[in-house]
Amino acid sequence: MKFSNIKWLLPILGIVLYSCKKIININLNDASPQIVIEGNVTNMAGPYQVQITKTVNFSASNVFPPVSGAVVKITDNTSGTTDSLIETSPGIYTTNSTLGMYGHTYQLYISVQGQTYTASSTMPQLVVLDSLTFQHSDLFGTKNINPVVNFQDPAGIANYYTYRIYINSKPLKDTYTFSDRLSDGKYISQQIYLDSTYVSIGDSVLLQMNCVDKNVWSYFNTLSQATGSDQSVSPSNPISNISNNALGYFSATAISSKKSIAK
Repeated sequence: MKFSNIKWLLPILGIVLYSCKKIININLNDASPQIVIEGNVTNMAGPYQVQITKTVNFSASNVFPPVSGAVVKITDNTSGTTDSLIETSPGIYTTNSTLGMYGHTYQLYISVQGQTYTASSTMPQLVVLDSLTFQHSDLFGTKNINPVVNFQDPAGIANYYTYRIYINSKPLKDTYTFSDRLSDGKYISQQIYLDSTYVSIGDSVLLQMNCVDKNVWSYFNTLSQATGSDQSVSPSNPISNISNNALGYFSATAISSKKSIAK
């Protein structure tokens, strides 16, 4: 660098240092705690659960405290039946009579700490996962084994999928998403790239394919962007389908699963 250019960098450097100082001085503990709701109704046999917790300050341990004493109801809008959930452990509310059925719309109602939260989700028709296979790759000298989902996407219907993966019975923290916007009616063979956890030969891999509605898919899709490696995406709260600024999601999910040994 030429010495004559340094004088032009000094004012810019001062601005950068000043800006950094402003960012460092932000009090991250001032954020008010928010309600976090996670609930599922599925095509599998119940009972189903709704979990209610609350966020903590930035500097606190990453353990969300449970929220007790809520009134929680799930209404099957299609059949007109309402189920009042029971708090079976702190922050965990369990159904008594709800049945997960394809095409039915479920309405979640929660009243807690003087606030009301609602959400709605419709269970799609089930798309059956045909098989789970594996793809071997060698990237920059690192050998990876990635699962591949294989299934027939129904034609003429907008379908939204999320995938959960369990390796030797342990779930991966990430949820992967896929929509058929560009592949409606096609046979899908999709490789799922695992960013930080690798499959080894001989591992037992269970893949759960969830058919969800668009709002639930949008939640998990924005969640994966906010927590993923794509640095072009600004981190933000995922798009929840729950009212009153609650975090989390409520989903009516049709599940198909396959288990296979990595070879």
